[in-house]
Amino acid sequence: MTLYIDPPTWPGHGRLWSHLVSDASYAELHAFAEALGVPRRAFERDHYDLPAHRYADAVSAGALEVSSREVVRLLHGAGLRRRKGASRAAAPGAQRRSS
Repeated sequence: MTLYIDPPTWPGHGRLWSHLVSDASYAELHAFAEALGVPRRAFERDHYDLPAHRYADAVSAGALEVSSREVVRLLHGAGLRRRKGASRAAAPGAQRRSS
């Protein structure tokens, strides 16, 4: 299982945020986030938003540090990238499962 996280550089709600993604499946991503205690409400389309103070927790749990550009590349390469407004059923990789 490999998960990836970009640096906490995205501003919002008075904080900086990182994106946590999988290059294999949403199931893998949800399981990793659940193990970290990240609430499901932090999931947005194809990634979890993690506040800066949780970045080290994700890395300690095994997430690999990559650039924001690499996060997007990994999502596209895995067929897991969802654009805003895309329906869940029609999204690429929506039916993918981890093995």
